[in-house]
Amino acid sequence: MGGYILAIDQGTTSSRAIIFDGQQQIAGASHKEFKQYFPKSGWVEHDPEEIWQTVLSTVEDAIAKAGIKAGDLSAIGITNQRETVVVWDRETGNPIHNAIVWQDRRTASYCDRLKKQGLEKTFTRKTGLLLDPYFSGTKLNWLLTNIDRAPARAAKGELCFGTIDTFLIWRLTGGKSFVTDATNASRTLLYNIAENAWDDELLKILKVPRAMLPEVKDCAADFGVTDTALFGAAIPILGVAGDQQAATIGQACFKPGMLKSTYGTGCFALLNTGKDMVRSKNRLLTTIAYKLDGETTYALEGSIFVAGAAVQWLRDGLKVIKAAPDTGTLAASADPTQDVYLVPAFTGLGAPHWDPDARGAIFGMTRNTGPAEFARAALEAVCYQTRDLLEAMHKDWRNNGKETVLRVDGGMVASDWTMQRLSDLLDAPVDRPVILETTALGVAWLAGSRAGVWPKQEDFAKSWARDRRFEPAMDEKTRKAKFKGWRNAVKRTLS
Repeated sequence: MGGYILAIDQGTTSSRAIIFDGQQQIAGASHKEFKQYFPKSGWVEHDPEEIWQTVLSTVEDAIAKAGIKAGDLSAIGITNQRETVVVWDRETGNPIHNAIVWQDRRTASYCDRLKKQGLEKTFTRKTGLLLDPYFSGTKLNWLLTNIDRAPARAAKGELCFGTIDTFLIWRLTGGKSFVTDATNASRTLLYNIAENAWDDELLKILKVPRAMLPEVKDCAADFGVTDTALFGAAIPILGVAGDQQAATIGQACFKPGMLKSTYGTGCFALLNTGKDMVRSKNRLLTTIAYKLDGETTYALEGSIFVAGAAVQWLRDGLKVIKAAPDTGTLAASADPTQDVYLVPAFTGLGAPHWDPDARGAIFGMTRNTGPAEFARAALEAVCYQTRDLLEAMHKDWRNNGKETVLRVDGGMVASDWTMQRLSDLLDAPVDRPVILETTALGVAWLAGSRAGVWPKQEDFAKSWARDRRFEPAMDEKTRKAKFKGWRNAVKRTLS
């Protein structure tokens, strides 16, 4: 079979299909952006049908570019934007509403009501999450509340709920498989991560009928077989993980204490804590890193809502750059005497602040502030936010000393300037891998190892290769002063 594995990476702004060969090298790839819908301030939606079409077209394109046939694929792995919610008709497969995206803030007031009822501790104890609009459960509640006849139909089993992975598997298998994996389930506010099961008490609070929930499987499992009519062959789907957990696997962060951070639309840092389900005292999330062979590995996670999205804002909103790669070059030319801070709370602030009502702000501008200073402030904001997360992680998990090496991936890490500034502001080494498509690689490994055509975990970890290590070069006085300015800016932004 040649060990070819197809990874479907369905992200927030685009769908990507990547085919890896038996040596875990990219043989063919394709990606396609899709439209973002903003029906109201703070609301973000996607058209599930458009997502489906982009997945189909990128898969077909990647197969063609790899010069193979669908029948040459040993398996498929799927990774996806987490927390985004789709509800569809079980009979027709048609969505009853647009997908509500993880960035969407429409349920902020509902989360506040639940908090006032003293329920956040219950959710955190069982799910490791906080009551924030970010997560799937309150979005699902909104759909059931606002779509005509949805509660009655859901209770009868006529409606299906899923994160994007579940919706894609349903479509790929012609409606034969209604499943998800433990990592995606763990982000819904409905799943008990200690018991590895949907939780009846949480379902009752959020008024979600159990009949509309998918079966939860390990990350490497039999998720179904594609309908032959789609690609000309029946291909087994053998690996699934939410995008940040998939990146953790792709970065081979299999040992407790290993840490990765992904810089895409948002930024997400995960610290492997092994079998220890660490309860954060610093507003981080306790989540499932992966579940393999019935054993659950946990992680501490810090979630930043805006990373690469700030660069998109520079390009599309302010129009101070023509393309994202221009940002690093522009930032390098900024006036070093100006301390300009951007707090990119465009959709609120994530960890460790969790303030959905905070909004973006820029501090420190002078008459001489221009595009270069804006570019530097946008990139440094990502670095400062990462430091906030790492400091919280060190406080929560004492097993992890200060000698952190951060493995990075995502579109932003191609910028040498950004990675050097990240290392400078963290005062820690930053390792960039040879293969930057670690999210896709992670689910490809899940599927490939399950199919028996890719190496087992230990050998896969040995194959991880570093492209470059960035070492801190900034003096401590400058680092402290810059971070003090950041903390002040954030304090002024919080609602």
